[in-house]
Amino acid sequence: MKRVKPSVASLTREARVLSTSFEDGIIALLPRLRRFAAGLTRNLAEGDDLCQMTIERALKARHQWAEGTRLDSWIYRIMRNLWIDEIRASKRRQQTFVEEEAGLREGAGGDQEARAELGFVGRAMAKLPDEQREAVLLVMVEGYGYQEAAAIIGCPVGTLSSRFVRGRDALQKMLEGVQ
Repeated sequence: MKRVKPSVASLTREARVLSTSFEDGIIALLPRLRRFAAGLTRNLAEGDDLCQMTIERALKARHQWAEGTRLDSWIYRIMRNLWIDEIRASKRRQQTFVEEEAGLREGAGGDQEARAELGFVGRAMAKLPDEQREAVLLVMVEGYGYQEAAAIIGCPVGTLSSRFVRGRDALQKMLEGVQ
């Protein structure tokens, strides 16, 4: 039996049908998705934001969904993962290492020598290349680990590590002459 090669037109028609069924499926799921998002977040406005982020992510990743599988399960998993990411980010934003008032007092008054040293550090940081300054700020100032900082920047951990080490060494060199 001879195999018939599908034509471009038939492939295009099939892609349109898949696209239409995908979009129709998402539209049919919207009320359920909104209800699920509101339940997860315990807030209607935040639920709507989560729902919108989920739909956006699903549309961007539509090529990963396999026709014939459950669209609702796939989208609910996307929503749940986004929600978990938001919770983790929220906890990280709320986490502080010193009392809030301590940050308000920093550099605002007191010892003139400390203020001068802070000025030296600030000027030295400004001289660093952008990549090194970003790595030093995330690791030394903000307290992120190498993996978290690399994820924030969007580079491999090794790249972040080398940027950080070069930036830290350059800072030390610049500040040695000041003291």
